[in-house]
Amino acid sequence: MPRYLGIDYGTKYIGLAVGDTDTGIASPIETIKPHGAIADQVKGVLVAAREYGVDAFVIGLPLNMDDTEGEQAKITRRFGDELAQTSGKPVHYQDERLSSHEARELLQPSGLTRRKKKGVEDSIAAHVILQGFLDTTDSSNDLD
Repeated sequence: MPRYLGIDYGTKYIGLAVGDTDTGIASPIETIKPHGAIADQVKGVLVAAREYGVDAFVIGLPLNMDDTEGEQAKITRRFGDELAQTSGKPVHYQDERLSSHEARELLQPSGLTRRKKKGVEDSIAAHVILQGFLDTTDSSNDLD
């Protein structure tokens, strides 16, 4: 039963979620502020990866609506490459289009203030990204 860390990578916040193919459920865990170079940001993510005992990563890839990759997708791939190299674990990419919008919709009935919503929105977006991955992953091919 592989355990995955879902990542909503951004320049202001990095949202994290955890899930596995056994339960098929992703759960938001935290939002961290990225500091320094990409290598430093990877180190911050690896702290959570160790804490939750993950086997692989799922990073939201911000594609344009026409399926092309813009500058943010290139930055995200650099982050993913560094994460794979540093951790030695597989990195998967999941289309993250509209994940932030879906996260905002999920938070709307929560009754949280705008400030509190902002604090958890990125981890909810990571949950949406990881849940989409888990919903489409064949558990017999978990780490392929």
